[in-house]
Order: sequence, then C-alpha cells, then structure tokens
Amino acid sequence: MKNLATALVKAQKAFGPALKSSTNPHFKSRYADLAACVEAVIDALNDNGIALIQKNYDCTNGVMVETMFIHESGEMLECGILHVPANKQDPQGYGSALTYARRYSLMAACGIAPEDDDGNVASRKTVIVPSVNESALTDHLAAIEASTDQDSLKNAYKLAYAACNSNTEWQGKVIAAKDKAKAKL
Repeated sequence: MKNLATALVKAQKAFGPALKSSTNPHFKSRYADLAACVEAVIDALNDNGIALIQKNYDCTNGVMVETMFIHESGEMLECGILHVPANKQDPQGYGSALTYARRYSLMAACGIAPEDDDGNVASRKTVIVPSVNESALTDHLAAIEASTDQDSLKNAYKLAYAACNSNTEWQGKVIAAKDKAKAKL
C-alpha cells in the first residue's frame, strides 16, 4: 500500500472543488452532479498513476456501489460499499439511485465536498436511523468470524454490509468484524 498511499496524498493535494453547476428544479437549489465530482478528482488521480473504479453489486431494493483506487504498481484500495435504496422500482428509480450512490461514494472516498456546502441547511434536517434486522446481522457477523479464506470473508462482508441498511452503527460493527477476521487469515 505504500505506493498507493503516497500517490493518493499527492493526488489529494491537487483535487479541485466539486462545483455546484447543476440545479435541482424541485428544491430550487444548486448541487455538484456526478460529472462535477469526477472532474474535481480524475486528473489528479490519473496524474499520480491511480485509476478510479466504481463497482456495482446486486441488490434487490436499490443499488450498492464501491469506489476503488488501483495504482499502476498493482496496489488497490477498496473504500467500502454504499447502499442507496431506489425510491421507485423502475429503471428511472434505479438509475437515479445509482447516480446518487456513485456521487456520494466518490466524494467520501476522495474526502471532497461540494463547494459552498451550506452546513446550516443540513443541520436543520431530521436524522433518520435506518432500521435493521438485528438477528440477521448477528448471523452475518458470525459468518464473517467463521470465514476461512479471503473469498468467503469478502462474500460474508458484502452480505453483512448490505444488511446494515445504511445504519452506521451496524456498519461499524460489520467493518470491525471484517478487520478482525482478516487479521486472522
């Protein structure tokens, strides 16, 4: 990871802002769309030998996206899976969820935020903690602990992370379990 880590630090120094160049007609607000977010980071990443990849995973009620960085040395960093539910179960609903997931996964992985982000507006919103099936998640955690190789760990982790339903408390538990199991392998 030394080559990739060094390259990512150099790339981050050159990241531009994610410009709010699109308008949401429903809320009459401006936002940084996916293209603006990619534009803010892609040249700096590529100039430092880093390819940006966004993998999609199967999901029945929405989309799951993972942003990855692959360095020219072969080193790779997977940044975690983000699940976004689709509001409508049709191509437009899934397409919207995919675009949203790609944008937010990229911003989180790169450590960027839209320029002029108004924290005061965000602080007024009600926080909704997603519900989870704790029994199923306990079973998923057991499957992570029982993993005997990298492939079984990866599969158990993906299923467990998706079952978190974007609940950050459970996501933390799943990530901790994965890291503990990975250290044992």
